[in-house]
Amino acid sequence: MVVLNKIYTRTGDKGDTALGNGARVAKHDVRVEAYGTSDELNCFVGVARLHATDETDEALSRIQNDLFDLGADLCRPDMEKDAESEYPPLRMIGTQVDRLEAEIDVMNGVLEPLRSFILPGGTELAAHLHVCRTVARRAERLATELATQETVNDAAVRYLNRLSDWFFVAARVANNGGKDDVLWVPGANR
Repeated sequence: MVVLNKIYTRTGDKGDTALGNGARVAKHDVRVEAYGTSDELNCFVGVARLHATDETDEALSRIQNDLFDLGADLCRPDMEKDAESEYPPLRMIGTQVDRLEAEIDVMNGVLEPLRSFILPGGTELAAHLHVCRTVARRAERLATELATQETVNDAAVRYLNRLSDWFFVAARVANNGGKDDVLWVPGANR
């Protein structure tokens, strides 16, 4: 159980922060950027939930919880030392990715195939889900950048990749099953 009695600690006043293993790094470190962006994404998901129906709200609630798991995973380097830890760190697992894929398949099953790229927009929920999609892509880019420098849990990267797909398909569902998608018209304003 987490207990937060005091919110400010002053330990980061000089521009560094603690990772999950206690190591201190710059607040602009790519690892901090990656898990910070997953936290930002979680906030946007919270805004999207304000416009969601019950079923979509339940799915977004699960995603918010997963995003906290993802942050816990990304803030903890040294995966190779996980087995030695007194308390094994929380890591994303394949079943979380599998769940997203199954949900995408169900949602996509009721949609007509796309014949054009779509522009972000349509309903309020769809517009918010498109914002979530792009922030998920940014988090994925940061996680893959981190993976070029340090070991990163493969399931975490796969989750982010699938999550942006989930938001795309969910936005189409939110747009009256794709009927209210805003289609891109190449060169329309030339």
